[in-house]
Amino acid sequence: MNVRRRRISGIAVTAATAIGLGTLSACSSDSSAAGNTDKFDVVASFYPMQYLAEQIGGDHVNVTSLTEPGQEPHDLELSAKQTAQMGEADAVLYLKSLQPAVDEAIAQSDVKTKIDAAGLTKLEDHGNVEHDHDHDGEEHSEGEHAEEDAHAEEEHAEEGEHALDPHVWLDPVKYAEIAEGVAKSFEKADPDHADDYRKNADALAKKLGGLDTAYKEGLKSTDTKVFFTNHAAFGYLAERYGLTQEAINGLDPESEPSPARIKELQTEAKADGVTTVFYETLVSDKTAKTLAKDAGLKTDVLDPLEGITDKSKGDDYLAVMESNLKALETALGAK
Repeated sequence: MNVRRRRISGIAVTAATAIGLGTLSACSSDSSAAGNTDKFDVVASFYPMQYLAEQIGGDHVNVTSLTEPGQEPHDLELSAKQTAQMGEADAVLYLKSLQPAVDEAIAQSDVKTKIDAAGLTKLEDHGNVEHDHDHDGEEHSEGEHAEEDAHAEEEHAEEGEHALDPHVWLDPVKYAEIAEGVAKSFEKADPDHADDYRKNADALAKKLGGLDTAYKEGLKSTDTKVFFTNHAAFGYLAERYGLTQEAINGLDPESEPSPARIKELQTEAKADGVTTVFYETLVSDKTAKTLAKDAGLKTDVLDPLEGITDKSKGDDYLAVMESNLKALETALGAK
């Protein structure tokens, strides 16, 4: 809706994710049928996929994650052992394009049930987001940004398409669409427990529906619709609830904003009534605090939910999303 298109490169990126690989309870060597094991073995690529598998699978599944605590999920590299273990699972649940190493391993794996979350909802282009996780620290002058913005649509036409934004789990509606697809895949792959998977999926759908309602009601009347963040992860959330995400451009996690960018954001903060610069729990808050100090703004945490750790403001997806809502309500001046 109001998501601003910007060229984004070297943005301060993501909190690390939780729940390590652990030990996979392998299926018997002669068959990948779930009935030959105590539980339906699911390998999840990172936390949002793990949460869905656990919520829908309940007691019937054994879920492990490929992304260990402290790892940045986009840059995950798999060991030969992890790749081999993946092939022993009954199902793998992942989000294609988010983790290239996982995509490659799954393509080469003979695991019977491969569930791509990206294929269960519609991904969107929120600007040139392929640069979100480059970590190149490349900085551009204010003039270069203006030139890039001016030619964004022209480049889009020439290139065919930008990388699609993968952060769909931060939109409860799209996340619910993915959950429904996961449930159907579980029901088909493990029909003996299909009824339970359906009941669990329906319960999760109600929870996500309630979360969507809370966001709609909490953010429908605010003093401003603009929020600043150091990671362009909230495009779907912003679009869903009529907000505008403004990510800090041309910075790696340890960089400080350029004088031109500081001036630009100061001007925008005054014009749009922005009060807060959001940062992430496990990423350095140096950039956010520098910008906030120079622009006279506050800082707070907005969690992209790529993992749960002891620093997370909540112990699961719903709790952290509720914490994010409270932070947005405060920052945007909800009434």
